[in-house]
Amino acid sequence: MIETNQTLPNHTFNLLTENGMTTPSTADLFANQKVVMFAVPGAFTPTCSARHLPGFVENFNAFKEKGIDRIICISVNDAFVMKAWGDAQSAANIDMLADGDGAFTKALGLGKETGVFGGYRSQRYAMLVENQTVTQLWLEEPKAFEVSSAEAVLANL
Repeated sequence: MIETNQTLPNHTFNLLTENGMTTPSTADLFANQKVVMFAVPGAFTPTCSARHLPGFVENFNAFKEKGIDRIICISVNDAFVMKAWGDAQSAANIDMLADGDGAFTKALGLGKETGVFGGYRSQRYAMLVENQTVTQLWLEEPKAFEVSSAEAVLANL
């Protein structure tokens, strides 16, 4: 599992924007930036839609005031689902990043097999990444939602 002071693995993602499909790399998204990335088990799922993503949307300006350059929401979903979820949640300021096959999540060591829920998914977490290096990691216990909320992350910045 990735730990603090480790560099994120190189990866190319799918990110569907208003201008179409893009394929940013880890360097494109994290180099020379201070980024909060949070992961959810699945788009449109109850806790993710009711609390996790909305907290980051509502607190976007507070993160900016703390020097955060970008907020990324990542899930083992495809780019079309992530875009639709972001639109439904008014998350225009959040990069809705797709890890369609879970390869990035696997490389981080932060995935889990959920069986009937949807197969391989991400664990719920948030991390602070500075110039591609993880400087803080907040990993939730199974079925918990405490340390990776927007409010908890803000309190720890």
